[in-house]
Amino acid sequence: MASTGLMNGTLIVLSVSTDGSTYNTIGHATSSSISYSLDTPDATSKDSGGYREIIAGVRSLDFSFDGFVAYDDTVDVDTLLGYIDGRTKIHCKFGTAVSGDTVYSCQGFLTSIDYTADSESPVTYSGTFSSTGSVTTATNS
Repeated sequence: MASTGLMNGTLIVLSVSTDGSTYNTIGHATSSSISYSLDTPDATSKDSGGYREIIAGVRSLDFSFDGFVAYDDTVDVDTLLGYIDGRTKIHCKFGTAVSGDTVYSCQGFLTSIDYTADSESPVTYSGTFSSTGSVTTATNS
């Protein structure tokens, strides 16, 4: 049964896969987000009557995440850095594990990782995946 009421952010996770069948959650994540956008190229002409006109252009999806570094996670910061170094195309899913809830998925590339080690603080990382190709919106079964 799908989630109801206000969502607790802890339920939503970002998972990755190299083969599209076995997904693993990014380890020790503290936050994740999705940014779905539509480019709107200018289509203004002399026939526009002095008003700007736009058309629907390219759609894109970016997933961002933050977390704590733990080298024993299945998907740890070294795994993520390896995806960038290897230029590896990754399958990504963003959503809950609750039956009936919406899940967004796509293929993409890890485009950035920030790895931060401040004195006397937990080591953190953050990163972004950018989509390539179509995005699938489905519900968990």
